[in-house]
Amino acid sequence: MTTIKNLKNEVWKDLQIKNKSALRKKYAVSNMGRVISYHESIEDGKLLTGSTVEGYTVLNVKPADTYQSLYLHREVAKLFNKRPGRSHRYVIHLDYDKKNNKASNLEWATKEEMEGHQQNSPAKKAYKEKQRNRLKGLKLNVTKVKSIKRLLNKPGKKTMKQIAEQFDISEMQLYRIKSGENWSHVTLD
Repeated sequence: MTTIKNLKNEVWKDLQIKNKSALRKKYAVSNMGRVISYHESIEDGKLLTGSTVEGYTVLNVKPADTYQSLYLHREVAKLFNKRPGRSHRYVIHLDYDKKNNKASNLEWATKEEMEGHQQNSPAKKAYKEKQRNRLKGLKLNVTKVKSIKRLLNKPGKKTMKQIAEQFDISEMQLYRIKSGENWSHVTLD
């Protein structure tokens, strides 16, 4: 069996698994975002790749009769990163790379912080830019959005429901236009 070669400054900690006494093997993760299964010591361990769910590395274990899906980034953060408070329930990848599970790339975040972080993701920005320049399949165009924004700014205006029906869009789309989440690049001249 091959010995696990540690990376520079790599530290291993046992995974916290419910009912782990029912498992045949032990599992450990490192601050470098790697995971292994082993019998007696980490040195005799086998490096695991896990599976991928929506870009995240997931380790599936089966203690007793139930499967547990452990998201590697969350497990690394639990063991190596101090959680600031109870409201910090989410773990974000600072570099937006869901495969980079090094403890130094992970940070606990509140829901609001996580959502803000996602909005700044290069993939999200590229998607928004692509959508902004899209011409096919749109119910709205710049002219219609300007009309909508005028209606939204008019005192004694129509209700949101009436405006949405007039332009054959959802009220949610209308609220997104109003808040600037969608079509923020369109301004009234």
